[in-house]
Amino acid sequence: MTIAHASPITIQTPAATLTKPASPEKSPAADGFIQRWLLLEPIAASGLTDSAVQAAVKKEYFPDQFTVIPRDGDKVTVGGVELAWHAVDTLNYNVNLFHFARAHEKKTSDVLFWAVTIINCPREMRDVRLSIGSNAASVWWVNGKEVIGIYGDRQTVIDDGVSRRLTLNKGRTSSAPR
Repeated sequence: MTIAHASPITIQTPAATLTKPASPEKSPAADGFIQRWLLLEPIAASGLTDSAVQAAVKKEYFPDQFTVIPRDGDKVTVGGVELAWHAVDTLNYNVNLFHFARAHEKKTSDVLFWAVTIINCPREMRDVRLSIGSNAASVWWVNGKEVIGIYGDRQTVIDDGVSRRLTLNKGRTSSAPR
């Protein structure tokens, strides 16, 4: 989950780096960057303090939110508002959530983004790390366990958040920033 804070601006076309998937699966880039994500339209949120973010990531917004593996077009209701999941691929090192929200005519500030991806591991992989960069508070889970938490508003730096050493089991592994 990521909580974003920015000034509202008029709706524009999506960034050229976010595209609809052209294939059922997409491998990570050669450098390991995950390019395929399922993003839920933003959820209203407030506050970037550590305690506000910690409360936001522990709140239940919709059933099975920590285990759901959505499909493009699936919908959930949060606070009486129906939100849709969108599959996206990115061509860059980042997934620009501001552009995503703006392209879907949703708020871009004081919101929480829910994202899910699946990695199919050809074999068990020991001692791997999840490295992330985030320009706002973000909390990341792998297979239902929190592995990185970054709090507060900040500048994005590639891979400045690094998990402890993890083991990815053979088969499907889910990762989710919230």
